[in-house]
Amino acid sequence: MKKVKGIYAAGMSIFNENLSLNVLKTVTHAEVLIDQGCHGVAVFGSTGQAQLISVSEKIALLNQLSKSKYRDKYLIGTGLNSLSETINLMKVASSLNFNDFLIMPPAYYKYGDKEVIEFYSRVVEVMPDSKIILYNFEKLCGYKFSVECVEELVKKFPEQIVGVKDSSYNLYEHLKIENFSILPGSETKLLKGLELGCTGIITATCNVTAGLSRKVYDDFIDKKEQTANKMLCNVRNTFEKFNLISGLHSFMSYEDKIYQNVLPPVSLLSEKDKKQLIEDLNKLNFTLKSLKTA
Repeated sequence: MKKVKGIYAAGMSIFNENLSLNVLKTVTHAEVLIDQGCHGVAVFGSTGQAQLISVSEKIALLNQLSKSKYRDKYLIGTGLNSLSETINLMKVASSLNFNDFLIMPPAYYKYGDKEVIEFYSRVVEVMPDSKIILYNFEKLCGYKFSVECVEELVKKFPEQIVGVKDSSYNLYEHLKIENFSILPGSETKLLKGLELGCTGIITATCNVTAGLSRKVYDDFIDKKEQTANKMLCNVRNTFEKFNLISGLHSFMSYEDKIYQNVLPPVSLLSEKDKKQLIEDLNKLNFTLKSLKTA
């Protein structure tokens, strides 16, 4: 597998009014993000409310995703605590020729590096053809990867453990592993990360910053003056004042009311917070209309 590099959105999931997954709209949303500048999209991550979606709906989406014109540009999240269900979903994905995965350690239980190595070892033993991006996000799963743990996993499985999404931000400045993808989870870390040797980002707000993020990335690669990074960071910082998933769905619902549908216990922003978010983004001249013309 070539290195995962560039701008990746942690894709949103789109739900019907009855809270069933709208498979077609979810795939279309991902394709639009790639059209807007993303190199790819990670589906069924935390932004996509993966832990709350049924396995049958995930399988239905994978089947539709396999027909996408961009089918080679997706990272498949599993969003499952169960080891056996994680492996089973990977088997389904693999049968559809998806072998690039984004996998977070299980949530809720307390454990350390030894147990994490055991978890991924069992995954790799059953799925040796898989390419796995580790998902480092202590806030959600309760565990934070250490540099030593990542190094040990890569040493043990150099062909399978190929990168890390770092949303805890304790790795991207310190990991130095040859031919290994390091992707911070925020646009505010994009430029600094690239300067340190990181390969890109995987972030929630790339659902709305695809064009801006791609410009910052391309200008760095082409050694051009940075003219968009300040705006990019300001937009990210504005969304970070609120719950990111709630903020993104609230923002996108201005264009299409279907984005108002989220799975409990996720909720939209309150009217007060929604108004504040829009006002703050307007001050930056960042609107849904500006996304279309970018």
